Amino acid sequence: MSLHRHSFLGIRLTSFLSLAATATLVMPTFACRPAEDAREPADLVLRGGRVVTVDPALPDAEAVAMRGDRILFVGSDAEVGAFTGPRTDVIDLAGRLAIPGFIEGHGHLMGLGQSRLQLDLMATASYEDLIGLVTEAVAGAGPGEWIVGRGWHQSKWNPAPDPAVRGFQTHDALSEVSPDNPVLLRHASGHASFANARAMELAGVTAATPDPDGGEIIRDAAGVPTGIFVETAALLFSEAYAASRENMTSADRQAENMRALLLAQEEAFSKGVTSFQDAGVGVETLELYRKAIDDGDLKLRVWAMVGAGVPNLAEVLPAVRVVGYGGNRLTVRAIKAYSDGALGSRGAWLLDPYEDDPGNSGHNTVPLEDIAAVIRLALQHDYQVGTHAIGDRANQAVLDLYTAAFAEMPDAGEGVRFRIEHSQILSPYDVPRFADLGVVAAMQGIHAISDGPWTPDRLGETRTLERAYQFRDLIDAGVTVMNGTDTPVEDVNPIPSFYGTVVGRMNNGEVLNPDQLMTRMEGLEAYTINAAYGAHEEFSKGSITPGKLADVVILSQDILEIPDEEILDTRVDLTIVGGEIVYTRASD
Repeated sequence: MSLHRHSFLGIRLTSFLSLAATATLVMPTFACRPAEDAREPADLVLRGGRVVTVDPALPDAEAVAMRGDRILFVGSDAEVGAFTGPRTDVIDLAGRLAIPGFIEGHGHLMGLGQSRLQLDLMATASYEDLIGLVTEAVAGAGPGEWIVGRGWHQSKWNPAPDPAVRGFQTHDALSEVSPDNPVLLRHASGHASFANARAMELAGVTAATPDPDGGEIIRDAAGVPTGIFVETAALLFSEAYAASRENMTSADRQAENMRALLLAQEEAFSKGVTSFQDAGVGVETLELYRKAIDDGDLKLRVWAMVGAGVPNLAEVLPAVRVVGYGGNRLTVRAIKAYSDGALGSRGAWLLDPYEDDPGNSGHNTVPLEDIAAVIRLALQHDYQVGTHAIGDRANQAVLDLYTAAFAEMPDAGEGVRFRIEHSQILSPYDVPRFADLGVVAAMQGIHAISDGPWTPDRLGETRTLERAYQFRDLIDAGVTVMNGTDTPVEDVNPIPSFYGTVVGRMNNGEVLNPDQLMTRMEGLEAYTINAAYGAHEEFSKGSITPGKLADVVILSQDILEIPDEEILDTRVDLTIVGGEIVYTRASD
């Protein structure tokens, strides 16, 4: 049997021999042709197109048959006729591409939904744009009502904010248009917030307020807060904002959260996302997911990480653990930890200082001993760990913690598939350590093109080339690399993130790091089978294989063949989850 690296279930070659020993048990379940006694009519048939299965047993086909929530058959148009009965719904692909449903490898589902309910600042191109949106929001707000939003990014603004302190805008213009309404606007990365004078007044923030552990209040030359609160400093507003919502009943809160969840699902389906790996949630959110599944409203497949900051985590883990709940709609068997901040807010923890902020090397946002305690808990309870690490110092520290934990508990550590979320800036020394430890790199290709234009400002040209977005080096080292968007930091749309890994051309026309690009098939694997592998789900999803869940997406163009410049024009025409059509694009 010939085997291409990463082509078989996204698993490294070093894992193949152990899989081969059980292949006789697994492969009959996923044979491309079904058993004779299974030749009953399908519920849904796709035919007349190109089916890229991401399954090396039959990489390309013309047709797919589905029955119930499973894939029944994959093969030719002529063969699929045997599964087409009078009640079979037949869809003519008309030459279009069908692929496995996209798996969002790292996002924030409730954050995506809540971003649809708040002030959306993603499209702001300048500080003036932000002020304009806040001015409109103030006009429609009640007296003293909080205005919250997310999505601004000072490094993407042209012109740059002026006046500015350490590259960030100051609150004066914001406070001028919102004197009576507290305003709190999260950075696109989620790792900083921008507050006006009224919000700071309500939160009791003054020049005398000290920086909290793991965070920083940006101040002007006189020591006065400018309105920018980095990492844990943003938590200074938690009590004041919570007080504004005290009159909401529990029913009001649940209704608001359910609305946000269903808006997020709607957005995900419209972008071809059939499974969503939710990076850090609390117990109440998990209960919301269960209720939505029980009520038949949540059809998106959710793989959720419990937030490491959840109170009484040791007691919570056994209680919330579930695999495949509600017809494979919810799995909880991972913990989300944090080690640093984000590059855009200069909170990513670096081995060397920032090029554009020489006195700053970022922040270790959670003490390493606390992360180590979470890792031990995970191993004791058979949970994965996905640790947020963006800077090279943070990634190195997390790999050190994983190494120590596996040495301490070698039996528990085998095959757990610990992850590093983002893996954005890496020392060359640490790249092979991912492979040695079996650590999955849960990356986001979109960051390479959206953050790319200003990354050299933060790191300098040399560090950017040697350490940033090392997709190719990780793959060549034998590491399973996943893709995602970190939504709502970015649009949940997989197409631009795929483009970021295989083309990498930024809006300035340049490619940040051409030597680090993936092939297009590797890019598709990163969004399907590799993401499934990163969640221990490669035997149920991630490829169009008989016996697996019938999660399929039909695209308007063949992203594996069309010219580079046409990829971003690709749209999702149809999204299928468990054999059910959950999204159809309206005709142009």
